[in-house]
Amino acid sequence: MSHTLTRSAQAIVGEPEVVEDIVAHPAWLSLKAAATALQGLQAQDGSVPEAGDHASAHAHVEQIVAAIEQLAPLFPHDAEYLAASIADFDRWAGTAFGVPDFLDSLVAFQPQLQRVDGLRHLVVFPMYTQNGSRDRHVEALLVEVIWPEFIAQLELEYTNRLFVSLRLMDFTPGYDTNSAVLFPETVAMREIPTFTWGAIFQDREAARYRRVVRAAAEITKLDLPAPAARLLDDQALAEKTFVMWDMIHDRSHMRGDLPFDPFMIKQRMPYFLYSLEELRCDLTAFRECVAIAARAEARPGDLDVVQAEMLEHAQLVQYAVIFDRIFRFAITGSRVRNYDGLGGQLLFAWLHQRGVLHWTDTALALDWDEVPAAVIALSDAIDRLYWESIDRPKTAHWLAAYDLVRGVLTPNPASQWARGLPDEVLAGPPKGYTDAVLDDEFPLSMFYEALEKKMRDVIASTSGITGRD
Repeated sequence: MSHTLTRSAQAIVGEPEVVEDIVAHPAWLSLKAAATALQGLQAQDGSVPEAGDHASAHAHVEQIVAAIEQLAPLFPHDAEYLAASIADFDRWAGTAFGVPDFLDSLVAFQPQLQRVDGLRHLVVFPMYTQNGSRDRHVEALLVEVIWPEFIAQLELEYTNRLFVSLRLMDFTPGYDTNSAVLFPETVAMREIPTFTWGAIFQDREAARYRRVVRAAAEITKLDLPAPAARLLDDQALAEKTFVMWDMIHDRSHMRGDLPFDPFMIKQRMPYFLYSLEELRCDLTAFRECVAIAARAEARPGDLDVVQAEMLEHAQLVQYAVIFDRIFRFAITGSRVRNYDGLGGQLLFAWLHQRGVLHWTDTALALDWDEVPAAVIALSDAIDRLYWESIDRPKTAHWLAAYDLVRGVLTPNPASQWARGLPDEVLAGPPKGYTDAVLDDEFPLSMFYEALEKKMRDVIASTSGITGRD
């Protein structure tokens, strides 16, 4: 196959008719149908292994390429990427549908260079979807950038050139899941380039937050503060709040006094290390928003419209971090090494044990004036653990991290870590330490066991949710 990408200099992304018609555009519907059909022929690695399926695969790829050509004039800012995508599809089809290699189109796709509110992208890659499918199948998305003016101003201080905030418009089945990210490392490619962007779908995060927190507040009889209640009623407000949270969270992963690299992606570690790292970044966002709000509140008469919006969202981020963590994170997903779930449990128990969160007469309440100091104290405890880590052997750092968590949460009664690892494990390689960690090292408390049962259907209903739902 050989194709030439055509452009339209007159196309203006964002015109009302484009906005209204893009999801219903015949070319998009054709692309979506062809990609979905192609997925049924692909193996986990993205190849089409059965020779008998190659004729159908060729037809599906021809349909995808034709659709991209028809849609390309609506995305002139992505012309180089879409041309490379067509070339990658051509090459894949010409090599008998082996393991796909979309490195060239991935390198050409640079959404972080055009963070313009409302700008749209057509995204087509063979990839797996985090919290969705582990299959590297062809997925297609229509997305829209969320980049309000106050975020653009905030980014000047909290520099994060790789961060892209998106809204889902439409998607193939890999995103009809819990996946709320678009990461370049998930794409099938022959080699790993330097990654220059990472995207989060804030509309999905905001929508599932609103649904879950509303239900949890009703079940626990929580009297929400007025600003927190507004988040549940206003999708656009919640989306911007999550953009602010995620932008600061994302840049926090490689900033601070760190245990060299807190993720150590290519190494196996006890999952509670990942719990602490994700929670650390969320708590960093919380404490930074406390500081942003304090600075703004100190000069209320001097704030312009953008600064006032930043103040409003800095206050809302604090509610979002707490409620998303204690209500959604803690009881979402399986109990198999659920590091985000553990982080939510840890925050809830920390606040309860410091007397700022109360479960009394079967009703939940928080002392909001005292909450910021308690949350920042947990942030300080994790930061202290990290600061001390550089002087410790790796496994000693793991043991210290476990002590921090078990100082707040009760371990599984069967835990070897809680009883004390035997000398042969302590003196052996790190693998012995990780092998001894139970899948559910810190089980749900009685509170969460009861809440999870009541919330199970609500949480399940958020799979595939968007801001339009």
